[in-house]
This record gives sequence, structure tokens and C-alpha cells, in this order.
Amino acid sequence: MDFFKFDGEVWQRLLTLLNYDSASPMTLASGFFLFAFMVFGIGYMAVRNRRMARTIYVSLISLYFYYKISGLFVLLLLFVATSDYLIGQRIAKRRDEGKRTRGWVTLSMIINILILSYFKIGGLFEEALNNLFGNGTINLGEILVPAGVSFFVFQSMSYIIDLSRGVINPVKRYLDYLFLLSFFPKVFLGPLVRNKEFIPQIERENIIVTRDDIGRSVALVSSGLIKYAVISKAIDTLLLIPAVSGDFGDSGVVMLVALYAFGIRLYCDFSGYSDIAIGIALALGYKLPDNFDAPFKSATITEFWRRWHISLSSWLRDYLYISLGGNRKGRFRTYMNLTITMFVCAMWHKVNLPYVVWGMLQGVGLALHKLWLEKVSGSKALGKDMKRGWRIAATLFLFNFMTFTWPMICMDTWEGVVDIYTKIFTNFAAGDFIALTHKAGFALVLVVIGYAMHFMPKRFNGILTGWVTRSGFVGQLLLLVVTIWIVMQAQMMLAGDGGLPVYAAF
Repeated sequence: MDFFKFDGEVWQRLLTLLNYDSASPMTLASGFFLFAFMVFGIGYMAVRNRRMARTIYVSLISLYFYYKISGLFVLLLLFVATSDYLIGQRIAKRRDEGKRTRGWVTLSMIINILILSYFKIGGLFEEALNNLFGNGTINLGEILVPAGVSFFVFQSMSYIIDLSRGVINPVKRYLDYLFLLSFFPKVFLGPLVRNKEFIPQIERENIIVTRDDIGRSVALVSSGLIKYAVISKAIDTLLLIPAVSGDFGDSGVVMLVALYAFGIRLYCDFSGYSDIAIGIALALGYKLPDNFDAPFKSATITEFWRRWHISLSSWLRDYLYISLGGNRKGRFRTYMNLTITMFVCAMWHKVNLPYVVWGMLQGVGLALHKLWLEKVSGSKALGKDMKRGWRIAATLFLFNFMTFTWPMICMDTWEGVVDIYTKIFTNFAAGDFIALTHKAGFALVLVVIGYAMHFMPKRFNGILTGWVTRSGFVGQLLLLVVTIWIVMQAQMMLAGDGGLPVYAAF
């Protein structure tokens, strides 16, 4: 009978499993998630080929994981799912009857845009009103941004738009739509999925996971964990934070090294998470789209945005740029549409002056490149179409151009941006690089490793994935165990410097 007795410590641990910890939200790289996912996997094997049971099981687990990530904001996710499911059913009915659907589409867009606006620009709205009517007139309190709010809201908006365009048919059940929005590998940081490609995966009866799927899944999760939880975190903690805070001095060479480090840190953070999400989904029998394709290999700014955060870039193109008129309204409107699209992209990430300027700069860059393609005979949109010498030169130019725009992303104020540029151009002090290698040598090694992984020829990824597939269950398990051990060692080394990754609030 003692076996069934629970003392206070056991109950406390159970409550810890159920409660949301705002000081340490769950991530896909946390020990808790890895343990919980293994437990979840046991149950999943029992229901994976029973469609309704699978949908209910995965949806409930997804909501639980989202609660562990963002607390009671899970209710917001449920609200968006319920609202747009009901609106979607109404749109589908009116579409079948040959009636207009614009009013219902507009209602959905208003609801979703208001949600995004509150969390993204609520603070700016409050400040503007107080400046206009007197300080203290409006008090919204501290606005906490739910993790992944932009991802599930954008996903829901695309569903409504696709329905109105006749691209897809409505989901059969509310639970199917809840699955679409909440599916835990992608709900936090994406990637955004195409409804016409993912909904059929939800509605199929049986799940088939091949040997190649398992091999690719293990390879993706392992590489993603190394990029996301080791390289990105360590560069941030050991190099970027000390550099910005002045621990390494105020010389321009420190700032320049930090900028080049920030680029690969940003890439490893976001692409690493995407790899983990895609790999986990693949192991469960669901295919998510690739989200990054070695963006720093791009030779033009157009190519960069086809390789960087592919699912978001294509979403903005299909649902915003084209809706604005795309390139169908003349040259000037095309350039304006590009600029507006990148402005929205910047606002989607962060609402402050430096980030907005960065977004506008990207839009102007895309417009100028489009003009270049129209006016310069023989110019190419993609690096693969260029001669080798031109491709290398163009790639180096674009890489350095993007690097010198990073201050607008990593600094919250324009004064901070100017300060970085001022140090680079007025107090470079190249000799300080030697001292930096002594203070942050390990982080610099990780920067080199990160870029080496990024610039590795694509065929090598195929070779490594093939090796993982051929290694069988024992080899794959060993790879995961070693990877998790490395991650745990890195987390212990960097203990006390926690916090969410750079895109956690998006």
C-alpha cells in the first residue's frame, strides 16, 4: 500500500509538471520537453493510425506544451481557433451558395489584426495617446507577448484567405482546425505551413513513417539542437552580451566582430529551431516545409529573401504583396508594394525605429534590385545563373551589406545603432582583436564552426543524412544521446544566463 502513497515532495513535482513557470518557460531544447516528448511518443504509437484518437491526443498535447511555453495565453490560441473555424464554415457555405464572402473575411481579418496590433504596437499606441491627451490618460499595463502569437495568427489568416479564394475546402471538424493551429512543433517559431499541403496530412487515416524519414528526423533534430542550444546560446552569452555591455572595451574591432558573430547567431537560433521542429514533425509522420536554405550564400537581396525564413517570406509574398497588387499595377506600385511588404515584415518582428528602418531598407533594396534587373542587360536574379567570379563578388557584397545592417536589429534605440557605427569608423583599434581572442576565444571558435556548417555544400548534408539513416536504430539512438549530452553540458556551462531565444516573442 505504501507504493500508492504520495508525499509532499511527489505532489510538488507533479504540480511542477502541470504548472507554467514564467521565469523558465519550456523550449524544444529543454530537458523537460525532451523527457515529456518521449512519454508522449509512447502514447502516440498507440493512436497514430486511429484518426480521431490521434487528432484529439496530439491537439491536447500541443495545448499542454503551449501552456508550458506561454501560460494562460493558451486561451488566446483557443479563441483564434474557435473564431476562425466558425467564420471559415460560414465562408465555405456562402461560397458554395455563390454568395459574397467579403464581409466574413473582413471580420476575421479585423479580429486577427486587432490581436496582433494589441501585442505588437499596444505600447506605442498607449504612448501616443498619453502624449496627445496627457500622461496617464491611458494605462494598458505591462503587455506580455504570447510566444508564437504571430505564427498561429498568420496561419489562421491564411486559412480564411485560402477559403475565400477557393484554394482549399474547409476542414471537416473543429478538432482538425485546432490541430492545424496548435501542432506543437511549429506553433512556437514556425515554420508556417501551406493549408493545402498540411490539412490533407491531418485528415488522412493512417500515418506512415519510412526508414528515410526517421534518418532525416534524427539528423535534423541533432543538428538543430547543436545550432539552437549550443552555438547560438554560447555566442550570445560569451560574446555578444559582453561586447554590447562594454566588457571587452569600446573599440570598433570588437563591435565589428560582434556584428559578424550576430549574423551566424541569428541564423543558428532560428534555423536550428526550425530543424528541430521539422525533424520532430517528421518522426510523427508530418512533413513541414524547409525554412532556411543557406541564406548567406545568396548573391542578391532577392535571393536572400527566398532563402531566409522561407515560409514567412512566401507568406508575405502570397498574402500581402500579391494582395496589394504585386507587380500588376505598374513599376511605381511594384516598388511601393515591395517596400510596404518589408515594412510589415519588420513590424512583425519588432516595433521600434531601428527595426522599422531596417525593414524599409530591405524593401528599398528589393525595389532597386528589381530596377537593376529591368535596366541592366544580362543581370541575374539568382547567384546560380551568374558566372563564378561575379557570383563570389556579389555574395561577398551582400553578406557584408546584411552584416552592417544588423545593428538595426539588435539595438532597441537609434542612439545605440549610431554608437556601434561610430565606434567602428572612429575608434577601430585593430590591435584589440588579439585581446578579444583571449577573452572570448571559445565563442569565436563557435562562430567559425557555425559559418562552416552554414557554408557546407548541400551534398554533404545529404551524405550525413544518408549515414545517419544507414546507422540504424542503435546508431541513431547513440547520436541523439551524444547530442543531448552536449546540449546539457553547454546549458550547465552557461547556467544562470537563461532566457528565451531571440525570436521567442514573435
